Amino acid sequence: MTEGQPSAALPTGLRERKKRRTRDALLVAALELFTTHGYEETTVDEITDAVEVSQRTFFRYFAGKEAVVFAVQDMVESRFLSELRQRPAVEAPFEAMRRAVLCAWHSIGEAVDALVPVELHMRAYQMIESTPSLLAAHLRRSIHLEDQVAELIARREGLDMASDPRPRVAVAAFSGVMRAAGQLWGQGRDTSVESLRALTETYLDALTPALSETWRAPQAASDTSPNTR
Repeated sequence: MTEGQPSAALPTGLRERKKRRTRDALLVAALELFTTHGYEETTVDEITDAVEVSQRTFFRYFAGKEAVVFAVQDMVESRFLSELRQRPAVEAPFEAMRRAVLCAWHSIGEAVDALVPVELHMRAYQMIESTPSLLAAHLRRSIHLEDQVAELIARREGLDMASDPRPRVAVAAFSGVMRAAGQLWGQGRDTSVESLRALTETYLDALTPALSETWRAPQAASDTSPNTR
């Protein structure tokens, strides 16, 4: 390299950091506008004006407004899938999924906070739940994620999903529990990642007993027996 010529690595690193800062600024500005003024009411122009960039720059990072809304969720889901792929083969499917999601949440707090304030992520979650178009998109995305997880579980267990329903059934039950925990978290006052992780763990731990055990106390069960007069 000629003396005085700048290293190629440094500009590349600077460019990547500038790109990341721009993307993060667009994400935060968009979520603030969405949660303050409404998703449908906010335009891309308003988002770009807030960050002082062009529409072209916005679309370089996001396919559209919906992609911004689910950017943090994309990251969370990627962490979960990565953890699930690394779970030991000896773990049963439910245990592998449970451990994967809890392990992902060990580091997800810092990762979320590095993108947007957790409080803003909480507000965005509540906005999704209360915006019909976003809720529909959320459900579509959930179905796609369930398909990915079911395929992963089927490969782990050496099963063919075309003839064996267990991977889809297991993932459907797991996903239902995750949605229930997320909805309850979204209605609560504690917006911390720790509270979401604790709530998720509590709900996952209740899954097997809820499916396999009798809920009623022995006396209550006998009182409703067909032979009771």
